[in-house]
Parts: sequence; C-alpha cells; structure tokens
Amino acid sequence: MALDEDRPSLTTGDPAATFGRLFDEYAAPLHRYLARRTDESVADDLVAETFLVALRHRASYDPKRANVRSWLYGIATNLLRKHMRKELRGLRATARMVHASEVTTASHESRVAETVDAHSSVSDLAAALAELSPADRDTLLLTAWGGLDSTEVADVLGIPVGTVRSRIHRVRRQLRKNAPGAASRKTTEDIDEEANRHA
Repeated sequence: MALDEDRPSLTTGDPAATFGRLFDEYAAPLHRYLARRTDESVADDLVAETFLVALRHRASYDPKRANVRSWLYGIATNLLRKHMRKELRGLRATARMVHASEVTTASHESRVAETVDAHSSVSDLAAALAELSPADRDTLLLTAWGGLDSTEVADVLGIPVGTVRSRIHRVRRQLRKNAPGAASRKTTEDIDEEANRHA
C-alpha cells in the first residue's frame, strides 16, 4: 500500500470502494493473525466483524493518530478479547491433552521420539501462553503472529512504544523460562526478529 494510502480519509469518497481496497489489503493478514490465536471459523467471523465495525465506525478513525492497519488490528484485537476465555480454555486444554496423550504404537523408534518431543514443545508453549496476562499475550502475538512493529502495537493497544518493548523483553524471558522447547525458541526468535527490524 502506498504511503499516502496508509492513512486514508474514511469519511470522504465512496465507502464501498475504500473498504473494498482495505479488505483486499488487510483481510488475509488479519485472518492469519486471528486464526493462529483461535481457529479458522472464528477467524473468518472475526475478520468479517472487524470490517463491519470499521465501516460502521469509520468516522472515529483519525489518520493523524494511527495508520489504518493499526486501527484495523485494534478493532480485531478488541473483538478477539471477547473470545479470550475460550482461547484460554483452549490453550489449557491443549496443554493437558498433549501431556496426557501417549504414543501407543509406532513402527520406528525415532518417529516416536520426534512425536513425543513435538507434543512436549506444543504443550509447553500452549501452557506458557495461557499463563501470560491478556496484555502481555496481545503484545506478544500482535508482534510474533500479527507481524506488527512496536509502534503499530503501541497504536493498537493505546500504550507507549517503550511499554511495548518492555513487555516483549519480559515475555521473551518468561517464555524461555517456562517453555524452553523448540517451539518457544522459534516464537521468541520471531519476536526478536520483528523487534530488531522495527526498533
């Protein structure tokens, strides 16, 4: 999206054309972000609801305050918070299920070991994510899964950029402590890469 389209006026011109362009640009990345935090069908609903809310409240968008991408992610994150209890239950259930599952049959010992290691990493990461505060989880996942930079996350959450960076640093330490497996290292590497790219 061109720089002059980063902060469009949503109250002038044809709303159908403007929101058609916004949907084409942002629906897929929003869906990827939301689907990683919920499931595909919930993500479908949340993306649709995000653009519906944005259209209804387009007069509240202030291009001087934030770019339109941050505004849309803010709406999506607020809608996602309504599903937070379900998300927490899902993360805790995943952690319990993976810990409780056992590999009963396998043809190769190495395949069994890899499966157990993978399940353990997923379980550790799910449990560690469930233990984060909602604010820390939003900061982490907007950065690692949403691909937003620190400034955009600050706009989405309505907090200073320094607070975002402080949270990312704290969460990274907490994940390394509580979920030291490969999955958490990959997640923290994603956070590091995003933070370094946009510092």
